[in-house]
Amino acid sequence: MTGADMALPAQDERTLPAVVLRDVDTRPLDQVLTEVQAVVEAHGHVVVVCSPATPAAVLRRLHTLRSLLESDRIALFRPDLPPLAVAVLARQLRQLASCDIGPGVLASAGRLLTHYLHAGALLGSVARLDRVPVDLKQHAKSWLPGSQFAVLAHPQPQLVRLGPDAMLDGPEFGTWMLVARGQLPSDWVTTTLAPAWRVQGLREAPLPAESGRWWGTGKLVEFCTYLPDLSVLYQLVTSVRRGTCHWCGIDVIGDRCVFCSATPPVPEGRPALTRRT
Repeated sequence: MTGADMALPAQDERTLPAVVLRDVDTRPLDQVLTEVQAVVEAHGHVVVVCSPATPAAVLRRLHTLRSLLESDRIALFRPDLPPLAVAVLARQLRQLASCDIGPGVLASAGRLLTHYLHAGALLGSVARLDRVPVDLKQHAKSWLPGSQFAVLAHPQPQLVRLGPDAMLDGPEFGTWMLVARGQLPSDWVTTTLAPAWRVQGLREAPLPAESGRWWGTGKLVEFCTYLPDLSVLYQLVTSVRRGTCHWCGIDVIGDRCVFCSATPPVPEGRPALTRRT
């Protein structure tokens, strides 16, 4: 993780602790390089999880570190999710890291598990929201005093103005919900949305620092539903067909190796795809 506030507490006794790469864009390059190299040598492979709201300077430094180490054992995973959901997903990978799953499969599992997350927020304004479509009428109403909006960013964008009958489309399977409160004094997520979605457990966490930038306002209550049980996560990941990366040789699931970015070779007679750099 690139921030301590994205490293959620362990879900169970088997959840591995997160390694936090602090201030990678402001500390001296050689200092951060030594730190990352030590992590790679200690664990063999490293998956760096960060959100789309991570500053560009941090991302540039991460790519620089990977290039200087000339290592295919470092994967940069940046799922298109709000910050709280990224933190939840990173914790699920930490849970799975305690199992007999290879690094390529573990890193690939992140893409699979995003399909089982429902992530959104209650916002006091959508005037600066650019991650979810906002029509002109909703944009105008966001300037009215007291207006609040329930927004679902994943899996399908949805935005409704809060009212007596306002509701968002929820998961069709049993989940837990994690809630992070910003500067919006409202209990709608915990008293209305959570019961309507029939969540089986409810927890709260501090709001990630990147959430205000992602949602365009600090007046929010962010939420994410997820599968908490390691046994369920393990079954989902191990039930997917796995293959071997033809470039670096590790087992993966999906159509691209998350470490070297190689894609499967195409049949003879078609243009070949090379690894991405």
